[in-house]
Amino acid sequence: MRQYPSILEKFYGFEQTQPDKLFLSEPFAGQSQQHTWYQAGQTIRRLAAALQNLQLPAGSRIAIIGKNSPHWIMADMAIMMAGHIAVPIYPTVTASTLEQILTHSESQLLFVGKLDAYEPLRSGIPSSVLQVSFPNWPWPGCRTWNEFVAVQPPLAQSPIPDPQSINCILYTSGTTGNPKGVMHTHYAHAYSLLTVMEALGEELKDEVFFSYLPLSHIAERMVVEYCGIFTGGTIYFPESLQTFSKDLQAAQPTIFLAVPRIWEKFREEISKKIPSTRLSFLLRLPVLGTALRKLLQKKLGLSRVRFALSGASPLHPSLPVFFNQLGIIIQEAYGMTENMALATINRKKAVKIGTVGPSYPGVELVIGADNEVLTKSPANMIGYYKEPALTAASFENGFLKTGDEGRLDEEGYLTITGRIKDLFKTSKGKYVAPAPIEKLLLEHSVFEQVCVVGSGESNALALCMLHASSQSVKELYEKLSAIRRQVNQQLETHEQLAKLVIVRDEWTIANGFFTPTLKIRRSVMDTQYGSYYANWLRSVDDVIWE
Repeated sequence: MRQYPSILEKFYGFEQTQPDKLFLSEPFAGQSQQHTWYQAGQTIRRLAAALQNLQLPAGSRIAIIGKNSPHWIMADMAIMMAGHIAVPIYPTVTASTLEQILTHSESQLLFVGKLDAYEPLRSGIPSSVLQVSFPNWPWPGCRTWNEFVAVQPPLAQSPIPDPQSINCILYTSGTTGNPKGVMHTHYAHAYSLLTVMEALGEELKDEVFFSYLPLSHIAERMVVEYCGIFTGGTIYFPESLQTFSKDLQAAQPTIFLAVPRIWEKFREEISKKIPSTRLSFLLRLPVLGTALRKLLQKKLGLSRVRFALSGASPLHPSLPVFFNQLGIIIQEAYGMTENMALATINRKKAVKIGTVGPSYPGVELVIGADNEVLTKSPANMIGYYKEPALTAASFENGFLKTGDEGRLDEEGYLTITGRIKDLFKTSKGKYVAPAPIEKLLLEHSVFEQVCVVGSGESNALALCMLHASSQSVKELYEKLSAIRRQVNQQLETHEQLAKLVIVRDEWTIANGFFTPTLKIRRSVMDTQYGSYYANWLRSVDDVIWE
C-alpha cells in the first residue's frame, strides 16, 4: 500500500517552513481576525494538550457544532493531535438530531461554535457531555475556550496517527431516516485528497480558499480544510450571510467549491443587472467583452479562480454554459460521504456538460442492478459506526452501493439520473423517476425549485417554487400551462405531470425542506403536502396555486 503523508504531517511541515504566512482569516465585528501558521499551531497545540489532560481513552469521540470559522478547523486539528476522533455536526440540526448523534457516538465533549442560536439546542445535549465554546461565541452553560486551555503550555510533541485508525465519524445529513455515522481512516483522507489534487492536472501550491459550505460535509472538509493544509494555503471565511458577497470579493479564492444553488444565485444576480441576451452580445465584443468579463469575475469574487468545482446535487446544464462565457469553467464532480466524495470529476480541459465526469485513477466504477452506481477504492468507508448489518448491506463484492442511479457513456463519463429510492409508483403500478422530470422543468427560468411527487396517486404532479415575477396570475397561468404541455411531450404517458402546484412555502434548510447540502427532503414534501395530492389531481386546472 502506497504511503501518504497525513494531514498532521503536512501541517507540521508548513508550521515550521512558513510560520509567518497567513493560514486562517475571518472578519468579526468588521475587523479581520488572522492566524498565521505558527499562531494557529500554538493554538492547536494548547488545545490538544488540554484535551490530553482530560485523560480520555485514546480514540474518544469529540464533537464540533458550529458554522465555519478558524477555530472550527483548529479544534478539528487538535482532536487529531490529541489522538481522538472528531464528530462534526451540521449547525442546522434540531435538538433531537443533536441528541441522537451525541448519544450514538458516545461523544465526551462538544465544541460549540458560531451559531444563529444556542438555546434551541440545549435540550439535545446530554448532561454528561462537557461543552466548550469558541472564542467570540461564549454560550451560557459552556466553558470558554480560554478557560479550557488556561495556563496550558503547547503540546511539544508532533504525534502522527496510525494511518488505519479512525480520523472522524461523519453523520450523514439524513434525507432518509436517522443520521448514520460514516467512519473514515486517516489513510482514506490522505489518499482521497491527493488523488483529487493529482486529477486536477496542475500543481497546487499556496492556494486560496473561501470556506462557507458546512465543514461537517465531506466535500468542504476535503476541498477546503484539508486541501488548504496540504497546499500550505490560506483559508478565508465569511462573517455572515449578509456580508457573503463582500467577503468573497475580498478573498478572491483560487479554488472555489459550490453547490448548484450558489451558481444559480450568482447567475440571478448578474441577470438582474444585465439580461442574458444582452450579456451574451456584450461578451462577444472584442475589447468591451474582455473588460466586462474581468469586471464580472471580480464582482463575483472569482477573478483568481483556477478550479471552480460543483457537487452535492446535479448542476443544471445551462449553468456551465452561462459561466463558460464569463471565462469560468465549472467542473462538476460526484461522490458521497461514504466514499470520501471520491468517485468522478470533469477534467478542466475535457468538461462534458450534463455529466459528472469520468472516475478518478484508482477508483473502480460500474453500473450494477437497477442502474445503480457502484464504486470501489481505498477511500470507501470502513463502515457505519455500530451498524455492522447496515454496513454489510451497503457493499456488494467489495463495491459501495451508492443508491444513485446512473449511466456511463462510451468515454466513461457518468450521468446521474436520480436516486433509486426516489422512484415511486403511481396507483397505475408504473414507476416514475422524479429527477429527469425536475431537470426538464428547471430548464425554464420561472422556476426556483421543483419537486415531482405522486406516490400511490393516479398521476404525478410537480410542486413548484417560483422566482419573483411581475407577470399577472393570468399571464403566469398561461405560461406555466404551456410549460407543462411542453415537458409532457418529452415524457412517457405514465410519467406525465397532471398538475403544476405553486406552493406558498419557501423551502429552506431551517424549515426542514432541504438538507444542509441543499438536497430536497422528499419525505418532508409528502408530509407537508401529501394530504392535498388527491384533491389537486381532481381539479380542472392545469396549474394550481396552493
